[in-house]
Amino acid sequence: MSHIRVVPELHLILNPATGVIAEEREDVVEYSLDDVVTQLGELDKIVTDMMNQLSPTAPLLNSFPGRENASYMAGIVTNAFTGAIIGLLISALLLVIMMVGGM
Repeated sequence: MSHIRVVPELHLILNPATGVIAEEREDVVEYSLDDVVTQLGELDKIVTDMMNQLSPTAPLLNSFPGRENASYMAGIVTNAFTGAIIGLLISALLLVIMMVGGM
């Protein structure tokens, strides 16, 4: 947490986040949380990327621009190919059954 020393001789400081002028005291310890905020920002990016992995149309963190629908299109092509193979196998099986059964 940063502050501005308004009058160093009178030990007055200004908190820019709240706009409050207060007396600087020796018994109060202040910690800077800037590093923690930076790390939380990085973790937020990673969590957002993990949530985007659940959606096929969402952009991923390490992907190139314009690749938002790559997983969606890959799923469509894979399922169409798998469906065609299964359909051909079933039709071949029915053809063999019809030829053996004499229908």
